[in-house]
Amino acid sequence: MNYEISSSIKLNFIAYNKYHTIANYLKSMYDIFLKIYKNKGDYTMTNLQNQIENYLEYCGTQKCLDVKTLKAYRIDLRQFSEQISITETAEVTSVILETYVAHLHRQYAPKTVKRKIASLKALFHYFEYKEIINQNPFSKLQMRFREPIILPKTIPLHTIETLLNTVYKQYCNAPSSFKKRNSLRDIAVIELLFATGIRISELCTIQSQNIDLQNHVIIIKGKGAKERLIHICDDHVILALDKYRCEYDNEISSCGYFFVNSIGNHLSDQSVREMINKYCQIADIQQHITPHMFRHSFATLLLEEDVDIRYIQTMLGHSSINVTEIYTHVTMSKQKDILESKHPRKNMNVSSQL
Repeated sequence: MNYEISSSIKLNFIAYNKYHTIANYLKSMYDIFLKIYKNKGDYTMTNLQNQIENYLEYCGTQKCLDVKTLKAYRIDLRQFSEQISITETAEVTSVILETYVAHLHRQYAPKTVKRKIASLKALFHYFEYKEIINQNPFSKLQMRFREPIILPKTIPLHTIETLLNTVYKQYCNAPSSFKKRNSLRDIAVIELLFATGIRISELCTIQSQNIDLQNHVIIIKGKGAKERLIHICDDHVILALDKYRCEYDNEISSCGYFFVNSIGNHLSDQSVREMINKYCQIADIQQHITPHMFRHSFATLLLEEDVDIRYIQTMLGHSSINVTEIYTHVTMSKQKDILESKHPRKNMNVSSQL
């Protein structure tokens, strides 16, 4: 018995020493890390990076910016802070900004440079507003550069028709109830994309209570948490959404979102892209189609039907008419096609003597 007690005490003593050796080591490592982190914290309390973090927090809590917008701001501003050799906010001058912008032009396309400059301008406007700086260095800069017009890619109407016919055909010929359910959801997704011009991120995050199929309206939460209401006016779309809701009622109630995947979570952007690619392959559609192209097609086709651009702006949720006006360039190119192929002068029998 005494031997057992002695052995137990010895083992406990070894374990105690081993435990405390490890514990002391971990504590030492923690103290070193804490010291480094604390010094870093003290350092960043007064520098540009810390002010940028404060600004990003302000954008999230006060301005309620979209998650993707915040992510873009973070990338742009982190890049700026890492590539200049300035640590104090007040030391950033117009010369430094001018040099940095020139560096951006060497690396990126004009559209990307324009966005990154806009992120910086917003940051320094915040600094000026909060009186962190006495003078905004952007006030002494004149940066105007011509951005090439990149026309939004649209889907021809006959291609959309082919795609929808393919999805409905897959639903009717589905070999199992599982595939039939998935096809029904896919019909609802693609029909809604084309019927409303909704963004893919907006579609995937529609909450179940925001779709009122009795009154045929949807409340969409767009960028910056701005809400807009869109009517669903096509009977086929309403029927597809109604049948989908009935079929997926349990998953929708459990998830809280209207569009759900096979495991009961809300549908992701990537899932919708893969869905569209799948049906394009089945239909042998050669054009690469993205969810956002339905939005472009929605706007362009309405413009071609002489719908006022202000109404289209409201339906798309654009804060500025300048963004919506890009679609007028598309309709101008359509106008050229019409005049070249449809103008009656082409079919006149005139004996030209020139």
